[in-house]
Amino acid sequence: MKPYIGLVSKDAESAYGIVFPDAPGCFSAADTMDEIFAMASEALAGWAEVMREDGLPLPPRRDLSALRADAALAAIWADTVLVIAVPVPVGGADAVAA
Repeated sequence: MKPYIGLVSKDAESAYGIVFPDAPGCFSAADTMDEIFAMASEALAGWAEVMREDGLPLPPRRDLSALRADAALAAIWADTVLVIAVPVPVGGADAVAA
């Protein structure tokens, strides 16, 4: 099962931020690079739980090459300092479109 791809950015005067292009509205932040991994998993799990509670299927996940080719993400890629893959949250497999 494909993971969700998270794009991590960092401004000089702010925390690390992460967005998930294939999980609309799912984002998080952390003060350190080490913390962003835990925060990413926590944010994605919370987002997936809300989606399931609302009776909505999780959207399909794209692979890295498809995300890189998406012109709508060009501005996000310009600020990306790290790309991470986060597994589909536990319990989400039956509600996930691959």
